Amino acid sequence: MNRRDCIRNLSAAAGTLAAPAWLRAAARPAGANRKPNIVVIMVDDMGFSDIGCYGGEIATPNIDRLAAGGLRFTQFYNNAKCEPTRNSLFTGNYPGWQIKGETAQWPAEMKAAGYRAYMTGKVHAHSAGGFDRACTMTSGGNYWNLRRDGKDGPPGPLRIDGKESPEFVTSHPKFYTTDVFTDFALDYLEQDKASDKPFFLYVAYNAPHYPLHAWPEDIAKYRGKYMIGWDELRRRRCEKQIELGIIDKTLKMSPRDEKVPEWKSLDEKTKHSWDLHMAVYAAMIDRIDQNVGRILAKIRELGQEDNTVVLFLSDNGGCGKSCNAANDTDSEPGPRNGWHYVGTGWANASNTPFRKFKTWDHEGGISTPLIAYWPGRIAPGSFDRHWGNVMDISATCYDLAGHKPAAKIGGLSLAPAFDGRKRPLHDALCWAIIKGKAARRGPWKAVRYADESWRLFNVESDRTELNDLSSKNPDKLNELVSQWDTWSKKCRFIGENDE
Repeated sequence: MNRRDCIRNLSAAAGTLAAPAWLRAAARPAGANRKPNIVVIMVDDMGFSDIGCYGGEIATPNIDRLAAGGLRFTQFYNNAKCEPTRNSLFTGNYPGWQIKGETAQWPAEMKAAGYRAYMTGKVHAHSAGGFDRACTMTSGGNYWNLRRDGKDGPPGPLRIDGKESPEFVTSHPKFYTTDVFTDFALDYLEQDKASDKPFFLYVAYNAPHYPLHAWPEDIAKYRGKYMIGWDELRRRRCEKQIELGIIDKTLKMSPRDEKVPEWKSLDEKTKHSWDLHMAVYAAMIDRIDQNVGRILAKIRELGQEDNTVVLFLSDNGGCGKSCNAANDTDSEPGPRNGWHYVGTGWANASNTPFRKFKTWDHEGGISTPLIAYWPGRIAPGSFDRHWGNVMDISATCYDLAGHKPAAKIGGLSLAPAFDGRKRPLHDALCWAIIKGKAARRGPWKAVRYADESWRLFNVESDRTELNDLSSKNPDKLNELVSQWDTWSKKCRFIGENDE
């Protein structure tokens, strides 16, 4: 039995679906108002510069096509880590934000707005409950069997429509999470095609989060390409970002992270090992792009491209871990028996041109690509250079759906920018994750890590946070620290675990 048959059998057992409004759209009078279908694709631990349209050399033609035909945001923020970003995505608020009354839940609100709601991929501090259909994994894990190690044995948890389904993992001929999550997404859309409701699809790929697992044919595309080293890769990516208009030519790239050795100081054996690490990481992003292409092709096949909004983003910056699991030091990145990280040097390159990594509130930890694509509505090749936050994604979905959520949310809709109009902006934004703290208001940003002193940057002119202005502007620093202190009393900090 092939993997498509496996999915269809499970789907049939779960019951027949109703489906979205797009197939009936042709029968409606020209110009009739209808709610758009909405697809949100979020990847995991991908840096700001990894995809082609944000400066990367990795082959991402499908994602790049979204950017060429849509809108790129250059100052969009996440919450520096998997769990708090997902919390904000689902609630439309800061992670752990304490508000009287009920909390809005994204899938339930979209269903209340008249949508069929589907999810595939990684769940974390929220439940997949509330979706009409869902295929999910909990937190991170082995791409080949969902285990939390590089060993064979009983698979990790996969839930299909609310039911633990280990037999699906063990019986699947080519189980790999990125491919399987797309398989389910396509089947949900196919089964839904007779419905008179629009669809809301959330695809949360766990890639390229560690461990480094990829198909051999994808790895082969990149092996040897990273012998140039992380120093040269950062230089090339920054140069391309300037050419693309992602960053201003006056912006100075941050220096190599202090924990990263100069590439030319490494011996050849070490360089080849690190080349393999980055080749596997690139292969994982390549595979994401292949599957984004499959989703876009399905939407076109259903005749719904012009009435479908696609949003693409990452949950945090590249991960700066640089070690292997203690029991896997003899393994290589790529196969299922390894548990490897891409490493601090390559993560520093992933987050070009910024400083630091996932779990830091410097720009390298909280900056994400965000692409919005909607043919006929969004001007091709356009940019939004204003700031925003991941809590704005659900607010945007509600706005597009013409829906007022049942509970108060802090997110602001991005939808006006889709028409080239001025959109509402946050007066200020705050972050807190493990040891990191930050507050931004206008061009000013205060940042603190662990026991270090607060630092102050003008991120309008110095987004790479190279010039600490705290001693020159103590009143501005105190204002932002006070803002953070007031905000922090309303939050329950989340995201302390390691995924």
